Amino acid sequence: MSTIHEQAMNYVYQQVLQRLIGYFNRAERTALQLLVQRIVVAAGGMEQVGDYKVLVAHGGGEASTYTLALLRAAQLTIAGRAPRTFHLRVATLRHAGMTEGRLDKLNLGYGRLFLHDDPRVELLMVENQEVLPFNHLRPASAVGREISQRNMLMIGHVTSGDCRATLCNDTYLALGDFYQRVTTCNGGVHAVVNGDSLRKQSQFLAWLKKTAQGAGLAIQPNWPVSLTGLFARMEEWSAGYYRDVYGEHYVASDNPSRAGHRHLAYIGIADLLADVDTQQSPMLNEFMAYAPDPLGFHFSHPSYSNPQLMAHLRGLQAQCLRDLDYEEGVRGFVHQASQRMRSVQVPEELLARAQSSEGRIESRIYAQHYFGLDETQLICLLFSPFIHHGERLEGYLRQCHPGMLVALPELHKVLQGKPSAEMLQQWVTDTSGLPMPLVQHLYRKRPLISVSGKTTHSAGAMARGSAQACQLSGR
Repeated sequence: MSTIHEQAMNYVYQQVLQRLIGYFNRAERTALQLLVQRIVVAAGGMEQVGDYKVLVAHGGGEASTYTLALLRAAQLTIAGRAPRTFHLRVATLRHAGMTEGRLDKLNLGYGRLFLHDDPRVELLMVENQEVLPFNHLRPASAVGREISQRNMLMIGHVTSGDCRATLCNDTYLALGDFYQRVTTCNGGVHAVVNGDSLRKQSQFLAWLKKTAQGAGLAIQPNWPVSLTGLFARMEEWSAGYYRDVYGEHYVASDNPSRAGHRHLAYIGIADLLADVDTQQSPMLNEFMAYAPDPLGFHFSHPSYSNPQLMAHLRGLQAQCLRDLDYEEGVRGFVHQASQRMRSVQVPEELLARAQSSEGRIESRIYAQHYFGLDETQLICLLFSPFIHHGERLEGYLRQCHPGMLVALPELHKVLQGKPSAEMLQQWVTDTSGLPMPLVQHLYRKRPLISVSGKTTHSAGAMARGSAQACQLSGR
């Protein structure tokens, strides 16, 4: 880079900083100065800060969007005071439920912060356990979508149609692998910056621990004392969970990043935001143009991570399993979840739309487009008719496929792996969305104990037991 070009770019970056800070209120300006101090101290002083690299996981939610903007302001503030500033790595986990709209929003935010062409910034995306440069126009991985579809179906069946586990577990269980990859690739990072509160941190860890226990995993009494140890533990539990779900069909992933090569610092900023009302922040809502994705996955709470699709599943559950109207099931979910969803800025119109006929159509299209699941397969998942020697199979046929009742004995033969008509085998795979070996595996398997996205009274104690243990969902 020529000296003239470098000077021109530095002028542009300072203009970006001035515009960004123009949206800060007094509390946010104070938070910015304290964040600058924390990063400089963590780096070992202003002389060392130019070699320091920090990571923020960004999924497009309120907390990670705010944290990213504050980090960018800190990076450019230091650049104006010293010859060099810290390097910033921004990483996104692209999961099956991430919409094109969410990716566009991420890209828009990066553009407003002028991140794309800054050599001090690295924009990454992890998809199907592969670290890639961020590209909001890249089509979703067909293989990754197929794996997510299969995981979602298997989790739904082994948890006896638990809606929350079906929608949440696959994405949350991927976080250990995600963090190991993005903290070690391309020379790694020195610190992870996160804006979530201790309460949210402990909620996630309690959920993760209970999920692992539900799969019968042996749980160590103490939490790791380092972030690298925590990420390894998260991935270990994820692998154990899927090993239990798939049995002999489980295939371990090859993660070359398992051995972290340096101690990772944790820079939390939740306490810096105690006096900041992020939901009313002009910086967040105007400069960053933050808006919740009405159909996409929200990391903010495992119970309501995908509210419209959750409402759809509850509607189908009411209609097919409880002999109620679809609308009644949706209304019940919205009533139960409305206070929590409003607290994380889920728009009022989304709650209303979920209860309309248009909402059902949208949810059906969303499930088909992003997860490859049609309504027949979702209803089959909710019934979970094959698990534990097909104990619910007769009720499922009676309710949803009465014309197949006459074939009940033959269907049991199909599921037992005995010689059977190819037409019946095809019906089972089409209805379930799963290949025959996995359906037959479900037939031999007992259901898992699901935590239904709930936390326990021990969550706070768990988090206090490890000061390094932080929720790293990248909201």
